[in-house]
Amino acid sequence: MQSKVSKKSLIIRKKVTQKSATDIQNIAIQVIADEKKAVANLEKSINNSFSDAVETIFSASGRVIITGIGKSANIAAKIVSTLNSTGTPALFMHAADAIHGDLGMIQPGDVVICLSKSGNTPEIKVLIPLVKNFGNKLIAIVGNTDSFLAQQADIVLDATVEHEACPNNLAPTSSTTAQLVLGDALAVALIECRNFTAADFARFHPGGALGKQLYMRVSDLYLQNERPQVSPTTPVRDTILEMTSKRLGCAVVVTDDNQIQGIITDGDLRRMLKANQSFEHLTAADIMSRNPKRIVDSEYAVNALHLMRAHSITQLIVVDHTGAYLGVLHLHDILREGII
Repeated sequence: MQSKVSKKSLIIRKKVTQKSATDIQNIAIQVIADEKKAVANLEKSINNSFSDAVETIFSASGRVIITGIGKSANIAAKIVSTLNSTGTPALFMHAADAIHGDLGMIQPGDVVICLSKSGNTPEIKVLIPLVKNFGNKLIAIVGNTDSFLAQQADIVLDATVEHEACPNNLAPTSSTTAQLVLGDALAVALIECRNFTAADFARFHPGGALGKQLYMRVSDLYLQNERPQVSPTTPVRDTILEMTSKRLGCAVVVTDDNQIQGIITDGDLRRMLKANQSFEHLTAADIMSRNPKRIVDSEYAVNALHLMRAHSITQLIVVDHTGAYLGVLHLHDILREGII
């Protein structure tokens, strides 16, 4: 048995290698062209039925239940994820599992969306009358507007494609792309209807780099750092010691009333050494850079990153709303949190 499997694998591998690199690239380009055309043809589906679908979901007192079978079920699950993350509560219900108990997730006020290319699969034909008996609104995203599903649905979104990108016109490719795009169109329209903001989005995405970009603030990062500080009259030698001990590559020059006069970085030290034979007589005020970049502690950390990038710097002075010195934020603090 093992030798047969190995032989079969070699046969499949041989078939692949018979295509030149150019042939393979042309196949991929054709797939993209086919699916691009399928998506472009969806514009005809953006009509009153689409508006009705959005309004029905928006005004529903319950959730959105999205169902399908086969590859359409995979697309349904993705649309559910998009809706949930953008303010529209949604649940995925596999069409096959629905008729074996999962129908219990459908509650009064829920809207049901059913995805199907043919609209005539056996599972769909069993499921749809049961949904209708519950009295819930049914929206169909279907590739056959003469199908059983389309005839039973309250609202029909036409996801018909001329042909699949598959050379045998069998594997769901263009059709599932069309379903996905219509789902995204519904989700984005609902975002606009709900005035769903970036702050709202952050509440549902607290994890990972994306979440941190949307909720993490400067105040969450700089407090873990030392607070390098010297006065304008501090000798350069003591300034260097302060920079070294605080390990942030800088020292902030601050007056007695906590007002920022400037900043001294490694670059300022190099310029000082280049311009002076001796620095024993110099103070922090003599070598500091004036008007340093600063950021308020309540700002988002990602905005600090943008500011650093714009000015090619690795430190930002953190201040409160009055401009008083609080500390220093380093580029490494942001990178460590994965905000990049």
